[in-house]
Amino acid sequence: MPAPTFRKQERIVSLKLMETLFEKGSSHSVAAFPLRAIYTETERQAGCAPVQVLISVPKKRFKHAVDRNRVKRQVREAYRKHKEPVVEKIQEGRQLLIAFIWLSDAHFPSAEIEKRVKSLIAQIAKKI
Repeated sequence: MPAPTFRKQERIVSLKLMETLFEKGSSHSVAAFPLRAIYTETERQAGCAPVQVLISVPKKRFKHAVDRNRVKRQVREAYRKHKEPVVEKIQEGRQLLIAFIWLSDAHFPSAEIEKRVKSLIAQIAKKI
């Protein structure tokens, strides 16, 4: 099995997809402090990955960009390692959009973040 990757096609960059994800009533939310995951399933667009991810660390939580970037890097790496359950579960012709939102004002060790991301992915995989 090849090493897991996190390609550009797996990121949510489209404003339209972001609006779809944060639309009232269409998305679901699960939390594992210090993260919340908001997700929704839609019709798959041509040339898009089956699962696309957005990682948000608000400026309100960390004033310095270096701190926000560190947290985003930790979450991205944890997702990359543990994304298989949701990727395997998604049906052909469907697309899963996930936003990971940071809720804490403190840094956490990478192992702790990895455990929480894995837990969120397992919860999402169970519900889709």
